[in-house]
Amino acid sequence: MTTIQNHHKRPKNLLSSLTLLAVSVIFTINIASAQTISANKDSLMNSPISLDTLHYKSLLKRLANGDATGKWPVVSAAYPLPGAILPFKRVVAYYGNMYSKNMGILGQYPPSVMLAKLKEEVRNWETADPNTPVVPALHYICVTAQADPGRNGLHNLRMPFKQIDSVLSMAKSINALVFLDIQVGFSTVEKELPLLEKYLSMPNVHFGIDPEFSMKEGSVPGKRIGTFDAQDINYVTGYLAGLVKKYNLPPKIFVIHRFTKRMVTNYQAIKLRSEIQIVMDMDGWGSPESKKNTYRNFMTQEPVQFTGFKLFYKNDIRNAPNRMLTPKEILALKPSPIYIQYQ
Repeated sequence: MTTIQNHHKRPKNLLSSLTLLAVSVIFTINIASAQTISANKDSLMNSPISLDTLHYKSLLKRLANGDATGKWPVVSAAYPLPGAILPFKRVVAYYGNMYSKNMGILGQYPPSVMLAKLKEEVRNWETADPNTPVVPALHYICVTAQADPGRNGLHNLRMPFKQIDSVLSMAKSINALVFLDIQVGFSTVEKELPLLEKYLSMPNVHFGIDPEFSMKEGSVPGKRIGTFDAQDINYVTGYLAGLVKKYNLPPKIFVIHRFTKRMVTNYQAIKLRSEIQIVMDMDGWGSPESKKNTYRNFMTQEPVQFTGFKLFYKNDIRNAPNRMLTPKEILALKPSPIYIQYQ
């Protein structure tokens, strides 16, 4: 088996590279006006009044895609709350940071160009699977791991809220979801997650974590691959479930990146909650076969709830004759990923 390679370069101090990309269009959003966003909940989510449980189970079976291991679909005692996005829709997301062209497609192009490219990918997935509606998303790294310890000594850098606001405004222009992703460095999810409550209280904002940059052993980010345990994941789902109840929200999608076994430990102890939809996202880059092998080893064999798959515009084709997998090839996986991310 070809080993999937670490998809990030060694983190640099992002503060020193803010001049890499001058954002061509400045977007604003009035965060205080959460009522306006809440009023648009139905248009954003197409939320049903109640959950069609028979339809839900039939879609889970379809996603299992004929899996013969008995692991899929994952059977949970609790159905998701009404308004759940998965598996009724597939999410196709662009990933990155507005300050860096090297961290993903989201920050590589001017916003108008980037959004046009995202809409094109959405159409590709609608064509590949016409039975599953597709919703676009912007997956924004709002806390980035750093090689330098920085002022807080935590080897991470929190993005200014004005940048999160600009991503929200871009998403609103195409009726897209937003994911806020954190790379904790020497920090913890307990410390970083509550700082984002005002955004996560919005119905269209979801969450992601990157175990690769959770440096529990004290290594500098980028030197070793980090890890999260089920205990960390359960803290996040518990916290997000609390927000869903507090603000009367539809279920939150929670994305966990993974491309090695050690990145997520004790997966069997991860708790499923009606308020949260967990996606384990295959996050490695490499040849088509190595990516599929990694998916089989860590997504198929260690089931949690839903699966995702990341595609790299640059890294997946770095070594000839490598190429990016097509939507048709990804849909043939067992189970079929319901969350697709492009970097």
